[in-house]
Amino acid sequence: MTATAAPPPPAPLLEVEGITKAYPGVLANSDIAFAIRPGAVHALLGENGAGKSTLVKIVYGLVRPDAGRMRLLGAPYAPASPAAARAAGVAMVFQHFSLFEALTVAENVALGMERPPPLRRLAGRIRAVSAAYGLPLDPDRPVADLSAGERQRVEIVRCLLQEPRLLIMDEPTSVLTPQEVEILFGTLRRIAADGTAILYISHKLEEIILLCESATILRGGRVVAGCDPRRRSARELAELMVGRIVQPPARAAAPAGAPVLEVAGLSLPAAWPHGRALHDVRLAVRGGEILGIGGVAGNGQDELLAALSGERPGPAAAVRLDGRPIGALAPAARRMAGLATAPEERLGHAAAPDMTLTENTLLTAAGRERLVRHGLVGWRRAQGFAARIIAAFDVRTPGTEVAARALSGGNLQKFVIGREILQRPRALVVNQPTWGVDAAAAAAIRQALADLAGAGAAVVVISQDLDELMELAHRFAALNEGRLTPARPVEGLTVREIGLMLGGAHGMQAARPAAEGVPA
Repeated sequence: MTATAAPPPPAPLLEVEGITKAYPGVLANSDIAFAIRPGAVHALLGENGAGKSTLVKIVYGLVRPDAGRMRLLGAPYAPASPAAARAAGVAMVFQHFSLFEALTVAENVALGMERPPPLRRLAGRIRAVSAAYGLPLDPDRPVADLSAGERQRVEIVRCLLQEPRLLIMDEPTSVLTPQEVEILFGTLRRIAADGTAILYISHKLEEIILLCESATILRGGRVVAGCDPRRRSARELAELMVGRIVQPPARAAAPAGAPVLEVAGLSLPAAWPHGRALHDVRLAVRGGEILGIGGVAGNGQDELLAALSGERPGPAAAVRLDGRPIGALAPAARRMAGLATAPEERLGHAAAPDMTLTENTLLTAAGRERLVRHGLVGWRRAQGFAARIIAAFDVRTPGTEVAARALSGGNLQKFVIGREILQRPRALVVNQPTWGVDAAAAAAIRQALADLAGAGAAVVVISQDLDELMELAHRFAALNEGRLTPARPVEGLTVREIGLMLGGAHGMQAARPAAEGVPA
């Protein structure tokens, strides 16, 4: 009896050969080659600055390569624009949502289409496609009323209406709850089963192992490995990405002593129509302690940081630093007093896109680092401070005079966090410190935060990454609808208790705070 030969593997959907792209002082991609077959979920991995963003921009028609070629379904493929890429069957869901909050779901979808049908007909198509792929959406709802997960559904459905052959997803789970991640993965598996290939970019390596069947790993703009991530551990993948062993941060023992940063009875109305009001927020953080604050996006994280930074001043006594009321002070005065902050939005809030790294040091460090004296900028001193940040935090950049927008997201994040930490603040409040950052950079940032606390500073980390908070923090609190739960020690905290806190169980009693002499 003759054995039946196995069917040949399907021809690649996308083939990339010899793709090279250089910018002044940076070789972003060098001789990149890989292939994706129809229906595959293929991971693109690499540390920040490895060349992932440049590569997917080339595939999506946002950037033209200097050399190399691509083939789509066997035919030459060289899109001159995203519109050309979409016409060829390539769609992309970006890390940052491009939605207008004042418009409905259907209106937002129409804006992303070349020739949208009438809204009533489009609404019907949105309902049908969203139901078919397990992404329920009401096309008539304003985007302002949607959660982060629902907003991502809008972006995905907008792509699916194009019936793409290849779907590129850039950090799709960075703002999702664990439940929303499960829903997303189910949808992506369904999309792949229908024959659409998915090119998946993420720094969450456990997710890569769960979802992806193949991976291309970049380092320094070159392909260094290809593998089946399901046969690798997260640590092995991280080491392939960075070329060295990645160690988790060493957390110091819980401190004792008086609080350094205190917030009591902080209430503020919403600053804009779709914003979130803060209600009686209370917290206290000792020197040497890290307080982790978790919560789903849109529950008041940005508003809390603005209230602590001084962008939205309130009653003087609502915020205290080393016992001194600072709640009515402006941001510059709070920084001089020793309270540093780093917002979630890197480009445009934490850093000015068109200013150089040297110029960006002036935004928060002008006073504490004495970069401005008698109204005159000390450019040499500012440049030296920028160089210190670059060296201490391994910021991949040609130099201090590069514009902030030229850095990859992860490298800009390292610069922003480093700028605040190197000022040696008494207290530091950071929102999403490792969002979009690779495993090695995330470990370095977390270690720097732990070291700052170890040197006696009070640190507040606001993050949607629960693993990050459990790894770093001594105590945990949850923000829900502008209300903060009492803080509880991380040790012994169960997943169920964390879920209750994230869901708004504000009446839960903090464990042992009274005995420790610190208000919850």
